[in-house]
Amino acid sequence: MEPKRDKSHDGDQERISPVLLKSRTGEFDLESILFLKLRNLGIHDLGCIGECINLERLDLSGNNITNLAPLASLRLLSVLNLCANRISNLDPLRSCESLQNLNLAGNVLNSFECLYALQSLRKLENIRLKDNTYNYSNPVCRSTAYRAHVLEIFPNIKVLDGKCSMEGLDRTSGSYKNGQLVEHSDCKPWVEDNFWDIKRSNNAIVDEAYKQFNDVLHECRLLNNRATHVISQTERSMSLKKQSKQYAI
Repeated sequence: MEPKRDKSHDGDQERISPVLLKSRTGEFDLESILFLKLRNLGIHDLGCIGECINLERLDLSGNNITNLAPLASLRLLSVLNLCANRISNLDPLRSCESLQNLNLAGNVLNSFECLYALQSLRKLENIRLKDNTYNYSNPVCRSTAYRAHVLEIFPNIKVLDGKCSMEGLDRTSGSYKNGQLVEHSDCKPWVEDNFWDIKRSNNAIVDEAYKQFNDVLHECRLLNNRATHVISQTERSMSLKKQSKQYAI
């Protein structure tokens, strides 16, 4: 099923820029960004995100991303959410050596060969290729032996699509019958609901600086809107004067 993308938040940014990253995080140095959530922004170009070399958590779900090349420099990235995009090639993720949790549900991965690029990620323990809660999937998931093939490619992962694998099984999440694993029908969420909530600092100075930054940012947006309005009015006035002169002639 084609994932529905909500473009009502912040408009379509299309390309990740330093301005977008700084406004979203409050950080002036891209290398200082450790946590980034850019959901449902209509992004199709990852732009300068590769400069955020210390990123640990990244949420890019619900966009229009096809090319993951800029992510290749993010060697400290441990959690990556790419669900509901248009991804068919995972090769750039080979160098994301710290990756532990990866959500790829709702993309266009067509074959098991697409997944081989992730085999070198020794820390990968949780991968999601389909999510029944949101009806997200990938073409590769249609195979009748889908789960068995994926577990063969990744023998060391602990969780696939929210269910524990045979290896690294949490015994409380399933039971054995006749030597086979019987999984419970309820799947664990990929991450907890509040996982992507930014944790505020207990430092009063940092909190005050953060508040002041947001206040200044708000004022800048208001000034920009006013300037745009004035420019529009001026252009309209000049256009009317030009038309009047033409009629006078």
